[in-house]
Amino acid sequence: MNFTAVVTGASKGIGFAVAMRLAEAGFELFIVGRDNDRLLEAKSQLLLTGSPMVHTFAGDLSQSEIAIRCTANICETWSSLTVLVNNAGVFLPGPMMEEEEGQFEKMMTTNMNSAYHTTRGLWSLLKKSQRAHVFNMCSIASITAYAAGGSYSVSKFALLGFSKSLRLEGLPHDIRVTAILPGATLTDSWAGVDLPPSRFMKPEDVAEVLFSAFSSNQNTVMEEVVLRPILGDI
Repeated sequence: MNFTAVVTGASKGIGFAVAMRLAEAGFELFIVGRDNDRLLEAKSQLLLTGSPMVHTFAGDLSQSEIAIRCTANICETWSSLTVLVNNAGVFLPGPMMEEEEGQFEKMMTTNMNSAYHTTRGLWSLLKKSQRAHVFNMCSIASITAYAAGGSYSVSKFALLGFSKSLRLEGLPHDIRVTAILPGATLTDSWAGVDLPPSRFMKPEDVAEVLFSAFSSNQNTVMEEVVLRPILGDI
């Protein structure tokens, strides 16, 4: 069976680790990100890792018209889709009532709306797959609000709610939906923080859990997976 996967936010961090794990398993990939140079660099590494073909799309999925254009491009390329990983996201710290104007909207459109429009645009391809699986990269912030990251928490709570609703809509079509809720993971989001690497999870660990969820028996779905650093939340 020819497996295909779309990974958004795939040029770095968790998204890139997920794309690498899928490449190792022989998936044909469509990677999406805002930085075309990073995407092309990632493509080279993914091809060397084992992916038979890697397509790229550079654009900001927080803008609905770009998300729609991206999914149309994918639909023109493939006739079905095995795995969709909604990983595009942004974290901007600060209390909700004191943050800069527009910060709330930026996180909502990037963390939530991008997943909605991407999934909606690819739903027809997922329904044609024999092993369709949608992964939404939520966060510990989806279940525990951050005092200094209120708007981020709201956006991730919304993404978890989207996952629950999508799970119900996928049932008649045998589309599995999994919400992954990682705690602190060592990515660029934590750049400059004065903490040892031992306080963080590795992106590769999140990718391995995602692949395990996909590899489980088709009659089983991991609806929600919570991952935390061994020493607890930061």
